[in-house]
Amino acid sequence: MKRFGWWDPDLPVYWLYRFLTGMFGLLPEPAMRRTGEALGWALSWIAPKKRALLRRHMTRVLGPGGGTDAIARRMFVSYGRYWAETFWLRPRRRSMVVETAHIEGIEHVFEARDSGRGIILALPHLGNWEIAGAKAQAIGIPVLAVAESLSNQRITDWFVGVRNQMGIDVVLTGEKGRVTSALLRRLKEGGTIALLADRDLTGRGVSVELFGEETTMPAGPVAMADRTGAVLLPVGCFFDEGAGHAFFVRPPLTIPDLPSREERVAAGSQLLAQELELIIRRDPEQWHLFQPNWPSDRDGEEAAS
Repeated sequence: MKRFGWWDPDLPVYWLYRFLTGMFGLLPEPAMRRTGEALGWALSWIAPKKRALLRRHMTRVLGPGGGTDAIARRMFVSYGRYWAETFWLRPRRRSMVVETAHIEGIEHVFEARDSGRGIILALPHLGNWEIAGAKAQAIGIPVLAVAESLSNQRITDWFVGVRNQMGIDVVLTGEKGRVTSALLRRLKEGGTIALLADRDLTGRGVSVELFGEETTMPAGPVAMADRTGAVLLPVGCFFDEGAGHAFFVRPPLTIPDLPSREERVAAGSQLLAQELELIIRRDPEQWHLFQPNWPSDRDGEEAAS
């Protein structure tokens, strides 16, 4: 966006983020969490098109009759908590959020770490994935994550700062060749990378069937594992009912031994899609998928407009 003299059009959004960071930062954890959930609930009432999209998503996940308005509203509630926590996080609170987080399947993480092959954590947009980075560092596997480079550079820098204070190293998507080289270098060193795997932001992903309907998913997690031999672990992040977080680690995903790299990535991505289905179904209202994710979603949006 063009800047005119001293005026930077990115500033209003940036200062809104700073205001919310200050406001939520003053609250104790229970008040922060309940305020975020209440704001999410309130926003659900003024976003009927978004609720319709969420109902379609949940019909795929839960089957006919599962995509109710009530569960769509609870998805707003969960997303409100995510944003409230993101604004509330501070380095001084890091030990508290780590101590109240627990991991199911932690043995898979330690076995992967001890293999020395590097670890790829493949996550859907569930719960609060920033807390997962803090917990990972606390158990001795600091994470390098890929973050989207936004058009508003100030907000990009703000997000990078939030993730850094949780112990997450970040490489930005806009840095092109540097992204791949940074990820490969971390894996070659036996380190850990985290990749969100349920949304294809580029439109160049691999075709899979997800919850019974064809769409695309990023090829990165499986392609990286195939290229490097790193251990690929599907992981889910969930809010506990009160304060705290739960992480669910699935056993390592084995990529089928097929003749070509393209075939291996396609088959492995379908297996990863099935793992993500299993993870998301544990608590689908915490799936923060507020965008069209299947081709038919766009048809539904056009029909609703």
